Amino acid sequence: MAGMLYLVPTPIGNLGDISERARKTLEEADFIAAEDTRVSLKLLNHLGIKKSLVSYFEHNKAFKGNIILDRILAGETCALVSDAGSPAISDPGEDLVKLCAEHGITVCAIPGPCAVITALSISGQATGRFCFEGFLSTAKKSRKEHLESLRNETRTMIFYEAPHKLVATLEDMAEVFGNDRPISLCRELTKLHEEVVRTTLGAAIEGYTTNPPKGEFVLVVAGAEPVVTEKPTATDAAKRVQQLMADGMSRKDAVKQTAKELDLPKNVVYDAALAIDEE
Repeated sequence: MAGMLYLVPTPIGNLGDISERARKTLEEADFIAAEDTRVSLKLLNHLGIKKSLVSYFEHNKAFKGNIILDRILAGETCALVSDAGSPAISDPGEDLVKLCAEHGITVCAIPGPCAVITALSISGQATGRFCFEGFLSTAKKSRKEHLESLRNETRTMIFYEAPHKLVATLEDMAEVFGNDRPISLCRELTKLHEEVVRTTLGAAIEGYTTNPPKGEFVLVVAGAEPVVTEKPTATDAAKRVQQLMADGMSRKDAVKQTAKELDLPKNVVYDAALAIDEE
């Protein structure tokens, strides 16, 4: 009988955030797949857990994924952990989950620390609808293309960013979204020097250019204001019908064309055209 894959979230800064269920899962797993075995070993030592560790990260996932899969298919239980937070979110664990799903292996996610949700909840930005965009490319062209695709995004947008790339990223964001776009910069979440700066893109660029940033950031950017379009009126429909008829189109075809263009029911357009004629 095949084993299972457990996704075990680890603290994003404060070791006290490890849950009892996460601890128990790590204790009972046959082996642990870790993004960085050195980082995970420190956590296991803190918890007093001794367990076999297998490295699984971006540059060995194709090879190691199949090895992990074979062990699970042979009946072993694997606990997957990342360096911090929930595995498989902007993380190579995504591929291992897909591999297990393709082979009918049960995958169980343990709830726990996640920088995306932590940052969003304290950002002061709208939380009802949001999209997670992960890390932007280090290549300026690709980064700009990614941001351009979000120019009209109305949901709150969440990004991860390293301190040495922060100012360049903020400058590109300001170019696409505008200097006045609200942003919350969440730094060192759950750690001793946790900080949330709620400001605008323009002010953030000025601030972090003067005072170089430190620590890992989660950027929570307000979405674009929804574009409000006025619905066409009966008068608009009647004028369009008259215009089309003046160009030689029959009334029937003009009504049909106008209804399609203005996304209005044909009977509404027809009645509006008749009312203008009667006047």
